[in-house]
Amino acid sequence: MTYGLDIALIVVDMQNDFAHPDGSLYVSGADAVIATVNAEIVRALAAGSPVVYTRDWHPETTPHFHKDGGIWPVHCVADTWGAAFHDRVLIAGPEIRKGSNGEDGYSGFSMRDPVSGAQTSTGLLEAIGDVGSVVVTGLALDYCVKETALDARRHELGARLPLEATAAVNLSPGDDETAVAELTAAGVAIG
Repeated sequence: MTYGLDIALIVVDMQNDFAHPDGSLYVSGADAVIATVNAEIVRALAAGSPVVYTRDWHPETTPHFHKDGGIWPVHCVADTWGAAFHDRVLIAGPEIRKGSNGEDGYSGFSMRDPVSGAQTSTGLLEAIGDVGSVVVTGLALDYCVKETALDARRHELGARLPLEATAAVNLSPGDDETAVAELTAAGVAIG
């Protein structure tokens, strides 16, 4: 899949808490991913593709965090260093914030209320415009990247995920392989 007006690039959560070694939820291998993501951004822009960024933007207290009953350490709290985009990431498009009101925001397209389970849109679908396909890059493969690509397919968009432009948390060993299998089964082109 090449880039063009009908293909959007989605750059998922390239924030300090995930992409910087000092981040609270650093994803191993994120440093290598930054250059590849930047190369994808340059290719997309050169072809006229829309480029949209997602960003976790959590309150200080949310059921998403371990301290409040969730599974994750505190990360990407709004207006903190951890929530900022990594300074080596090329920023060349609008951003979509996820989890601002304490929702679980794995997918760039939708968020889920952790208590009621109600789904709400993030506005990403509107931000990418009238495209037929997306390329999904960023962090992390086994959570937000995977869920964003799966949601793209649910919205009947073609989806490609270049593996060299992502890295996995691997909370459990093999989560990356499980994610790739799930993505492939859903029709996401890998590679």
